[in-house]
Amino acid sequence: MTFFRSRWVSPPDGVEELDAAALAPGFRAAGAACGLKAGGKTDVGLVVCDHEQVSSALMLTRNAAAAAPIRVCRERCDRGSIRAAVVNSGNANAATGEQGYRDAVAMQETAASAIGVEASAVAVAETGVIGVPLRIDDVLSGIAEAGAALSHLGAENFARSIMTTDLSEKRCALRLDGVTLSAQAKGAGMIEPGFATMLCFIQTDAVVEQPTSALAGAVSASFERITVDGQMSTNDTVLLQASRQSGKPLPEGLLEAVCLQLALEIVADGEGASRVGRILVSGAHDDEEADLVSRAIARSPLVKTAVHGRDPNWGRIAQAAGMALAGQELAEIGAEQIDARELAGEGVEVELSLRLGRGEGHALTYFSDLTKRYIEINADYTT
Repeated sequence: MTFFRSRWVSPPDGVEELDAAALAPGFRAAGAACGLKAGGKTDVGLVVCDHEQVSSALMLTRNAAAAAPIRVCRERCDRGSIRAAVVNSGNANAATGEQGYRDAVAMQETAASAIGVEASAVAVAETGVIGVPLRIDDVLSGIAEAGAALSHLGAENFARSIMTTDLSEKRCALRLDGVTLSAQAKGAGMIEPGFATMLCFIQTDAVVEQPTSALAGAVSASFERITVDGQMSTNDTVLLQASRQSGKPLPEGLLEAVCLQLALEIVADGEGASRVGRILVSGAHDDEEADLVSRAIARSPLVKTAVHGRDPNWGRIAQAAGMALAGQELAEIGAEQIDARELAGEGVEVELSLRLGRGEGHALTYFSDLTKRYIEINADYTT
């Protein structure tokens, strides 16, 4: 199966798919099991750039209850020169107070020591249960184990180490115009636009002169446009690292296509999800209004259950749009403004659209359906 599977993704021509266990040249990764997850599953990961002149960009959650690793990244990282990232899955280390912060610092410093770099060159990411103290001694042992196992072919173990409720690994290794790009992501629940709940690590041997701008542009059209349950995480992290080893610029459109495909895989893996919807709202006063309406439709449990049940109930789209614009003057929304034909189809990807006729604004949001399995997973998450 090819990496670019969605009809909504348009990768550049000529992309070559490589062994997805490999990382871009100049990078190594590993995963280890420290006991945070049951069954001996990998739950500590480390990804490292071997080149000192790495350029990087780091995007973090806007949740006001940000987890300890987010605070450490904000306060202790040189965000333009990140050499490595250390991750645990199984414990978000969020709402854990100053001890949680000290534990995240210990992760950063232990990883830095294991690979021989300054602590400010190591990003920290964590994901899992909120409000539970971290078993830091176990995690630090796992970091040391991962540091000893680093490999150019370590992307598979690293991808597994960052998964929580994910049913599938989300990773790729691609080459285009002499440039290699690899990426690993996780996410399934607590997913909301305005930075979705997820982790993503991207490595390339390209020369990226403005990594922050490049990453922000790619994220705005991908991870910022998805929702599963309308819940913003305390731990969202996206890291781009560029080793410059190829001496060539990043091919136009490659980063954007990779981020969108990974974002759609997160939605498709949305804790019991069986279908993915895309709602395009056009004809709004402006893009901000269109965004407000598209998100309201994508979050609506009535729309999401209609997508799941293949129920062509376009009235639910009209209701959600009207709710988003409550108190405003709005012409009646009828069947002629809504295209919901794919609701009743058999396709896994469902295209929906709404034309408001109020201006030139437009926006789209990708979302999952809502199933009984989502309730089961989240009702029993800690019990």
